[in-house]
Amino acid sequence: MIAYLKGTLTEKAPTRIVVDVGGVGYEVLVPLSTAEKMPEAGKDVKLLTYHHVREDADSLFGFATPAEREVFEILLTVKGIGPKVALGILSGTSVERFKQAVAAGDADTLATIPGIGKKTSQRIVMELAEKFGPPLGPLEALAARALPTEAGQAVEALVRLGVLPQKAKVAVEAVLQKTKGAGGLAVEEVVRRALAEV
Repeated sequence: MIAYLKGTLTEKAPTRIVVDVGGVGYEVLVPLSTAEKMPEAGKDVKLLTYHHVREDADSLFGFATPAEREVFEILLTVKGIGPKVALGILSGTSVERFKQAVAAGDADTLATIPGIGKKTSQRIVMELAEKFGPPLGPLEALAARALPTEAGQAVEALVRLGVLPQKAKVAVEAVLQKTKGAGGLAVEEVVRRALAEV
């Protein structure tokens, strides 16, 4: 298996790039989130990869972060999800928002991703819920489903600060309960108060 590529980026498109490694150009299919992180053509790049081999196809899929590749590989374990659909999911939402939606049992949000219907989104939630945590309470589900909102942005900010997603949601829920909803608090204030709860 090809674990990663390190070379010169020679072509760049929204879902496809070409990396020159020692004079060999590797075509790599990527999610939009990875393409956005790539430098301009001619620059050096390192890309984590997933090598998918079938009788009729031999494809490389690339990712800017280990988290993107991990979610991609987990998605492939879901019945009916192939690599191109998994790539489409990563192009349609961030890794964190995907995990939050699955943990919240929020199939409706997943169904808004282009190419993902209601049945597929329900199957994803059913098969992957245990991997991303237990079902969430109503306010936690709202935070995962309603991004960007004060609550959702606060959860994202806490996660970036190193707080576990589940703890971040619980802390934000506690702040919202104490202030009887968003209460007009700025995101920074919600984060400040939530940090005192974790």
